[in-house]
This record gives sequence, structure tokens and C-alpha cells, in this order.
Amino acid sequence: MNRPDPPKHTTAATPTTEEPSGLPIPLKPKRSARASSGRVTLNEVARRAGVSPMTVSRVINQPATVSPEVQKIVRAAIDELGYVPNLLAGALASSKTRLVAAIVPTLAHMMFASTVQIVADRLAAEGYQVLLGLSGYPETVREEELIRAMLSRVPDALYLTGTFHSAATRRQLKAANIPIVETWDLSRRPIDMAVGFSHTVVGEAVAHFLLTKGYDRFATISAGDERALMRRDGFARTVERLGASSIDIVTPAPTNVPMGRQEIGRLIDQGFRGAVFCSSDALALGVVTETLARGMKVPEDIAVIGFGDFDYAGNTSPRLSSVLVDRQRVADLAADALLARLAGRTFSPKVVDVGFRIVDRETT
Repeated sequence: MNRPDPPKHTTAATPTTEEPSGLPIPLKPKRSARASSGRVTLNEVARRAGVSPMTVSRVINQPATVSPEVQKIVRAAIDELGYVPNLLAGALASSKTRLVAAIVPTLAHMMFASTVQIVADRLAAEGYQVLLGLSGYPETVREEELIRAMLSRVPDALYLTGTFHSAATRRQLKAANIPIVETWDLSRRPIDMAVGFSHTVVGEAVAHFLLTKGYDRFATISAGDERALMRRDGFARTVERLGASSIDIVTPAPTNVPMGRQEIGRLIDQGFRGAVFCSSDALALGVVTETLARGMKVPEDIAVIGFGDFDYAGNTSPRLSSVLVDRQRVADLAADALLARLAGRTFSPKVVDVGFRIVDRETT
């Protein structure tokens, strides 16, 4: 007599599949949406820090409104959880990206690198981040494309180097309708605000300075960018108006010490003796180095003055004469201008001339 099979017991078992051996293995349970995305939320940071989500948001976007103690607690929670704010979502909701686009020709030049660093630090303290673009030389060639790319990221403001822009670029900037500060030059028609000085007046002042010292033969060694050429032209017109002349040499930008050595070497080989105005301290240092290497005297045979007055200018031997522009003030005023406008306040005057100072040292 055949007996019926024993009844099968059914239980709520974990779903299984089979390995090639035929042995069952449990399927992994489905992960939560949080685990599958791997993205930590702002609410989780708030819970970990023991504060409200609004406080976390303020630490990220407006740190100045939160006490240092609370900032420390919240940032520790952010670091522990690996939280990355979704700034795009906030931008879509508020029409603010908390980005400021900055365009400089190069970071190889300390003048631009140090200034944009100061501006970035000031903006970061108010919850803004800097999106940096390099226009290179000549600046106007790449600037139009670069500004278009920057504006497509919808920055809240723009920091620009110089006031030379193509007509198309000016139209783009005007249409953007955001705070814009142009630096390192002056303009009678700023797009919005400008912080700088007159490069033409610098050249004129250096010419008068060298003429009053009794020099009567002159040369300029200048980078080929717009601002450097304005200084060169101001210098050349002034010495010509006062009865002298100048030999003008243009080098690629950015400039360096070897360029200065090479160009003054050519002038010396042609019999030149006199005063040289260089568009950068790097060129001027090259002039001094080559002159001394040839057994000649500075400033008796070759006098030289640079531009920028960087740290090494006062520590060379002989110490280098230069034109000082207050980089800290340029950066602070540019940051002040942008932050004022971003906060809905006016910035006056719209054009600020920071001026310059000729520093007379041993090379003149």
C-alpha cells in the first residue's frame, strides 16, 4: 500500500536561488533608497549634530550668521558623514548658485595669483565659492568663449582682469545683469564696477622719474599684453615729448627672468647704455643678472626699474627699483564691491583708482 507523501511545511522563508552546485543561497534583501543612492541628507547631518536643518543650511551658505562653536559641531558632522551639499537644488529654488566666476590671464604671475586668492578667501567667508578661469594671452582672444562658458554656470557675480573686452563680450556681460568688477585697470565706461589704476600714467611717471635722475638714453622691455603696452606707450611718448627717444622691445607674456637676460644682452651687444623700464620685476631681475654677469655696473652702465614690487625686489643685490601697486587693496576693494552688490547694497564710487608708487632703490 502506498503511503502518501508527508505534507510539506510552508514557512515565510527568504527567497532563494541556486548555485551551480544546486545548493540554495539566500538572495540579498533590497536596500533602502538611502543605501542605494549612498547620498547623505542634510537632515541626517542635522540629527548627528543635534541642530535644526536650517542651522546646517546656514553653516553651509551663510557661515557668518552662525556662532563658531555651532559651525565646528556641524562641520564635524559633515566630515564624519561625508555630506556633500546639493548646491544645484538650492540654486534652482533660490536662483542663487553661491558661485562667483573669476577670470585672470595666468596664475604664473604672482600679481594675479595673490589677488584672486585674497578675493576667494573673502568670498568664502561669506559662503561663496570661486570658479576660476584662465584667459591666457592675448586675453581678448579666449575671453569671449570663456565668459560664455562661465555665464552658462549661472554665477552670482563676476571678477574680471582688465577692461579690454570685445563688443560681443560686453554685450554678454551687460545682458548677464549680475554684479561685475573689473580689476587692474580703469575705465570711463565700466561694465559695472572697476578697481585699478592707469597704466598710461604709470609709464609717464616712470619716464619723468628717470629723466629727473639725468638719464638720457632709454629702452623698454615689455610683455605684449594690453596693460603692459599701455605702460610702454605712456613711457615712450613722455620721453619723446621731452626730447629723448626709447628703444622698444616686446616679449611674449607672461614674462620671466631669462627673457630679461636675453633682451638686455642683445641691447648691450648693440652698444646700448642707459635706463631700462621693464613691464615686470621678473624682466628687470633678468636685466640686472645679465648686466652683472658681463662685468658691467648697475646702475652706472645699465639702470633698470621693474613693475610690481614683489617680495624679492627689495632683497636682490643690488636692490631692484620698481612700481608698487597695493595688491591687497585691489583685492579687498574688489571683494567689497562684489559683496556689497550681492547683499543688495550699492558700492560707491563705481570706479576706484588705487594709484601706485615708484620705489627708488639701488638699480636706478
